[in-house]
Amino acid sequence: MTTPFTRPRTVVDAELRLFVFHHAGGSAAGLFPLARALPQDWEPLLYDLPGHGRRNSEPPLTDMASMARRAVAELEPEIDGPFALFGHSLGAVLAHEVARTLTARGHRPLWLGVSGRVAPDRQSQGVHGVHRLDDDALLAALDTVGGGMPKRIAQVPEFRHRFLRLVRADLGAVASHRPEPGRAPLACPVSAYAGDRDPWAPVGDVAAWADETSTAFTHRTLPGGHFYFADHGPDRLARALAADVRAALPAPVGRT
Repeated sequence: MTTPFTRPRTVVDAELRLFVFHHAGGSAAGLFPLARALPQDWEPLLYDLPGHGRRNSEPPLTDMASMARRAVAELEPEIDGPFALFGHSLGAVLAHEVARTLTARGHRPLWLGVSGRVAPDRQSQGVHGVHRLDDDALLAALDTVGGGMPKRIAQVPEFRHRFLRLVRADLGAVASHRPEPGRAPLACPVSAYAGDRDPWAPVGDVAAWADETSTAFTHRTLPGGHFYFADHGPDRLARALAADVRAALPAPVGRT
């Protein structure tokens, strides 16, 4: 069975494990640059949903509840110490749902980071209904935010068909997702990140993630579009993640 995780490095006695979730149509491989820029005493585990990356032979899931259940089942055995969660776009929604489920199961994350996605109670007008566009219009919409497919793949019909099938499943899962009404906020700190020119995740709607935590909230706006950390390199985001996660870490024993 193909492992759902890619481990850019194995760290003995890691300060924490950071589980990272990719965007719609993406894969763990696309998160390697960010993982390499993270602190070396962290162990990043990059997750591939079924149908993505190393799991491309598996059928994709088509709803967020199924994605979250699968991710929790596969992630839970990897929890043996401090851990945090981070996701971008679709991955932000998935990371949030996984955090909620794990908390209910007695595994509270130290921190949740969400990127490139409006808060759960907001609807992203830019992405709403995109999965129902015809093929050419869908590719054009993805190109506007940098999420299109490489031109060499677009020229191969079977690859193009597979990519669009995967993206439609992912975007449809996000569009149909409705958070549980009346849910309690998370008891862990939350940080939300947005590109200042992201048409799919306007800064003000990203800031509303503050309602999803009962403790510390951090909102950071970084230069760029929907894939701001690809536009300008991952170092700026990696530094922000490191600062925010370390602010959430418990103080060493004996520290006052």
